[in-house]
Amino acid sequence: MQIQIEQLAAFSEGAFTGNPAAVCVLERWLPDALMQAIAKENNLSETAFTVGREGQYQLRWFTPSCEVDLCGHATLAAAHVVFGQERDLRTLRFDTRSGALQVQREGKQLTLDCPAQPTKPCDGPAGLSQALGAKPLNVRRGTDWLAVFTTEAEIRDLSPDLPQLAAFEGRGVIVTAPGDNVDIVSRFFAPGIGIDEDPVTGSSHCALAPYWAERLGKPLLEARQLSERGGRLTCRVVGERVLISGQVTPYLRGHITVAER
Repeated sequence: MQIQIEQLAAFSEGAFTGNPAAVCVLERWLPDALMQAIAKENNLSETAFTVGREGQYQLRWFTPSCEVDLCGHATLAAAHVVFGQERDLRTLRFDTRSGALQVQREGKQLTLDCPAQPTKPCDGPAGLSQALGAKPLNVRRGTDWLAVFTTEAEIRDLSPDLPQLAAFEGRGVIVTAPGDNVDIVSRFFAPGIGIDEDPVTGSSHCALAPYWAERLGKPLLEARQLSERGGRLTCRVVGERVLISGQVTPYLRGHITVAER
């Protein structure tokens, strides 16, 4: 069996930036075990699988080790592929484990409409400062742990103990601070689900945007993720939704061959 596959980088600023994701547009769903095996073989932070037509699609995301409930960058990558196949579309809908996600196209910019993921102040898990190698200003909890620091330099300089982070409950740890040349900066570590450090994380900004919009008093935020590859996002908080915009850079297109299971 041959399956069409594309690899693209979302929230990119050109070649070799942004977050790579693989996208497979399917005629019908494959067995879960096969999709997980493909994601493991791809060895990217996410592989997206989608089934649908005429702007209405179902979408699922797999890391190399598990299926996840929400992934922003792979959704943007999947939208880029679908828009390339349905060139008259300007808006499409994905039905996912996190509900309906809408993506709108304006030129090269794609905007993902996501549910906000508010966070609440907390003490944080025991050993968080030790695992990060620095003490955050404060800690919050939502889908992920959110550790807030004072400066961009602190975020850049972090070199966390990944096995310690992997032992914490939840998906991963977001670290963030005000940016020097953008509103906010962040990094995201999720070794517990097979992602030591994610290059650019759309879903983490569902938590970051509401927090920083309230703290900075502005609903529109320019954000940069300070991974080795780096990436840029524009976030707008609209009620209980977060609109996350960015660009997608295609890298490769082809077919994979797998035995039926």
